[in-house]
Amino acid sequence: MKQTIDSNYIQQHLANERTFLAWLRTSLASIGVGFLIVNFHFANESRLAPITDLLAEIIGILSVVVGLFMIGFATFNYLKKKNEINEQTFRPVKNTVVLISSFMIMMIGLFFGYFLIY
Repeated sequence: MKQTIDSNYIQQHLANERTFLAWLRTSLASIGVGFLIVNFHFANESRLAPITDLLAEIIGILSVVVGLFMIGFATFNYLKKKNEINEQTFRPVKNTVVLISSFMIMMIGLFFGYFLIY
C-alpha cells in the first residue's frame, strides 16, 4: 500500500476524530436536555405561571438549535484541523473555547435561573 500524508500523523488524526465524536455526543446531550425539559414541564400537572410554558418551549427549541449548531461546528472544525495537521500549521484556539464556554454559562444561568424562579 502507498503511504499517504494522513498516515504520517496517525495519532493526531485519531485524536481529532475522538474530539469530533465528543462534540457529537455533547450536541446529542444538548438536544436530549431540551426534549427532557419540555416533556418534564408539560407532564407536570401544576402550572405555576403561563410564562413558564413559553419559557419551557424556548429552552427546548434553543437546546435543539444549539445541538444542531454544535454538529455543524464540529464538522467544520474537524475538517479544518485535518488539513492543518497535514500541512503542519495547527495551532490550538483558546479564544473559541473561552467564547463558547462563556456564552453557554451565561445562557444556562439566564434561562434556568428564570425557569426556576417562576
